[in-house]
Amino acid sequence: MGETRRMITLLAFVFTLAVLIAIHEYGHFQVAKWCGVKVLKFSLGFGRPIYSKKFGTDQTEFLISALPFGGFVKMLDERELSEDEKANINPSDLSRAFNRQNVFKRIMIVAAGPIANLLLAIALYWVLMLQGTTGIKPVLADVKDGSPAAIAQLHQGDVVIKVAGESVKLWQDLQWILIRHVFKQSSVEVETIDANLQKHTHTLDLTGITEADLNADFLAKLGLKPNHPQVAAVIGSVLKDSAAEKAGLKASDRILDVDGLAIDDWETLVKLVQVSPNKILTFGIERNNQKQSIDIRPHVVIKDGLASGQIGATVLLNESLIKDYLVTIHSSPSEALVRALQKTYQTATFSLKMLGNTLTGQISIKSISGPVTIATYAGQSAHLGINAFIAFLAVISISLGVLNLLPIPVLDGGHLLYYMVELIKGSPVSEQTMEIGQRIGLAILGLLMVCALYNDINRLIVG
Repeated sequence: MGETRRMITLLAFVFTLAVLIAIHEYGHFQVAKWCGVKVLKFSLGFGRPIYSKKFGTDQTEFLISALPFGGFVKMLDERELSEDEKANINPSDLSRAFNRQNVFKRIMIVAAGPIANLLLAIALYWVLMLQGTTGIKPVLADVKDGSPAAIAQLHQGDVVIKVAGESVKLWQDLQWILIRHVFKQSSVEVETIDANLQKHTHTLDLTGITEADLNADFLAKLGLKPNHPQVAAVIGSVLKDSAAEKAGLKASDRILDVDGLAIDDWETLVKLVQVSPNKILTFGIERNNQKQSIDIRPHVVIKDGLASGQIGATVLLNESLIKDYLVTIHSSPSEALVRALQKTYQTATFSLKMLGNTLTGQISIKSISGPVTIATYAGQSAHLGINAFIAFLAVISISLGVLNLLPIPVLDGGHLLYYMVELIKGSPVSEQTMEIGQRIGLAILGLLMVCALYNDINRLIVG
């Protein structure tokens, strides 16, 4: 089972890279062709080619290379040719060199890659919106006394309809809107409908939320929890090599008590296990109408710098019970397109904001992720189903598009910066300036990669 899961994770990661890189480079390639530029090579990956074939009237060489972390489109450019190579080029081709195109064409070609990634995200979100978006109803569970939600006079059973003036149809909407406003303003207006169908407006204080809270359940700190059914503490499955499996716990076992404390629902069991890392717990269980006891020592998992217990078992869910707490939002093709555009715009601006907060120190550099984390999420989303994987692809495609638009030399955004300067001063940026910029850009990207890999390794070590 573990080998199958790892294989699915690897395949999902490779597929993610292949799709996103191919779309990005195809954007550059297609717009270059539209602008009349001769394309010499189109490569997925770097390093030694493992597949090569020439196509088209220009005999463009299409490559698949050994290292999958990127790709490139090589266009005819006199700056990259030796004098002998220039002498051997057909004079009619020289007018099709990239460096001979006007600045507006060069801007279009360079910007096409990131734009292609954003368009892919819009298309993916559109497909998801057409199918219907299923999520938890935005209905509040019990509100903890003294929490910001309680102070704002929010109550159990209230249906949230708007936050900061934005419509809320799913619990995910509530979470997404709040996370975008948490560092933007000190409070937000929350509109609700109570049990008597009366509308109310509440002012929710956000000042107590810190950077660390964003990596945990920050809504719970605000006192906001979705209304959910009381799920019985019955084991659905036991993970391989987990504490539960080693102790002999099996699917369909009902947990009656732990160390003599009665267990009424799954949430109570989870909380008890979490506060008991590496401590032997005596589980009273019912199996085949027979009562027995099992000793389990929860494994230690480090989360947000704190030790937490985990036994490696999942709950048996009653789907008919869960359905009452879910809602599916359907959209027409035009509505789906509008929502897809909004979702892409919101995600892109949020990514930029988080990056800006990281550079200013408001958000820790620990939030930067590398290939290992991306592979992990690719595998997890693939296991959750095709819709989850499509949503994951959309988010990563937006991240890739936004990253490449940053004004860092080496990236597409760096070249766009040079062209903006060219538009202002009326002549291209000097070769010396571009060379210095390349070195600075490589240094910045190198630091980001080291940071990302360090965070990946750290996450693997601490679980």
